[in-house]
Amino acid sequence: MACPFQDDPVHEGAAFLRRELRLRRERIYRPRLDVMSFPDTYLYERYRFTSGTIVYIHDLIRPYIGSRTNRSRAVTSKQVLCAALRFYTTGTFLYIVGDAQHPRFPNVIGCIDGTHIPIKAPSQDDGAFVNRKSVHSINVQIIFDAEYRITNVVAKWPGSVHDSRIYREFDGVLLGDRAYPCQPWLLPPYPDPEPGPRQNFNRAHCRTRARVEMTIGLLKARFQCLHHLTTTPERACDTIVACVVLHKIATIRGEQHPAPQINDPDDNPIHLPAVQEGRAVGDYICENYFSN
Repeated sequence: MACPFQDDPVHEGAAFLRRELRLRRERIYRPRLDVMSFPDTYLYERYRFTSGTIVYIHDLIRPYIGSRTNRSRAVTSKQVLCAALRFYTTGTFLYIVGDAQHPRFPNVIGCIDGTHIPIKAPSQDDGAFVNRKSVHSINVQIIFDAEYRITNVVAKWPGSVHDSRIYREFDGVLLGDRAYPCQPWLLPPYPDPEPGPRQNFNRAHCRTRARVEMTIGLLKARFQCLHHLTTTPERACDTIVACVVLHKIATIRGEQHPAPQINDPDDNPIHLPAVQEGRAVGDYICENYFSN
């Protein structure tokens, strides 16, 4: 019998053999959980998508995220996707308990709006990312169609850049807020309109854009990471675009919407000077579609 005050000689012998023969202990791998085996209520709470849509997204991007080797039991492409969705949803990898747009606006192809996504202060040129509320951010431009689906996103400008600098000319007319100058292809509301066609125009304009602000609120409610990104500005821009694409997929496939989080109202009352041709377009619409 081995002495109780000494190590077990059998164990010492085994350790000696392993050391001299350079034997490794057999690795024991636990079986991986199949994410798709969980109910849709669980998947939506964690990833903001049900199983059918997760599989749909996975099939779209699997060639780009799959591991090139099976060594070291590399994570599967489905696990990579779910990890990304988890981060977009919560902001962390940890588990936490015209006639086309509006019947009164002819030739309008959509609405344009900007929203600021807060980010961590970058190590370089941090002053360029400070917006008018003294918060580091990315100024994101989003365009919506008649169904309030996102059709265009520009996520590359620092927070100090004004909305009017981001937009470019489009084939068709867009409705924008007071941050944009009146152009032939972009119509903001009239400043201080008198009762009549211009005031009617502003009311319809406000009702249409209210849905746009709610859609941005839904985007941020679905993906909590958009409340504050702690990555570099370049990676933050990629994350924003990924969230927008995923939100559009969720909308098209009829996924459940989280409770919207409405953006702060525009606190910049400055109206930029109108271009004469742009105001002429707005006046034509007012007189022909909002005179009653």
